Amino acid sequence: MRKILPPLFFASSLGLSTVLAGTAVAADTPVTTADLVNQVMQTERAFAKSMETRDHQAFSQFLSEETVFFSTKKVLHGKQEVAAAWKRFYEGSAAPFSWAPETVEVLNSGQLALSTGPVKDPQGKIVATFTSIWRQESPGVWRIIFDKGNDVCDCAKP
Repeated sequence: MRKILPPLFFASSLGLSTVLAGTAVAADTPVTTADLVNQVMQTERAFAKSMETRDHQAFSQFLSEETVFFSTKKVLHGKQEVAAAWKRFYEGSAAPFSWAPETVEVLNSGQLALSTGPVKDPQGKIVATFTSIWRQESPGVWRIIFDKGNDVCDCAKP
């Protein structure tokens, strides 16, 4: 039976903390699929908030060491390469885009999860969708291992 630990905290570059796992759960409380879905949903929201708050260091904390991000030019491999490539998105005072999870699914094993949702430009227009695969690296700690965005066609329907 899996058990989750008390809330998890990731320190931001400002020395603040973000609660990712929700409220504390007793060590003998079993973790349900709904609990895991909630953990991933909250983790994805905190990951997205790193863009809103312009906190590249917090963004990097969500990356697995072996993460793979698909970009338009090439596939990025590993935490360092992804963090370096994404640093440009964290420059400036305004976020160039935002995202939010709409759907989260977790495997019965509780080890992998998929999150997906819209990506919006600064005016709130949906310009893409994202799909991310998360791995539970320790109880209650989810890190992204695959990420891919897809442009949304703004084509007129026939």
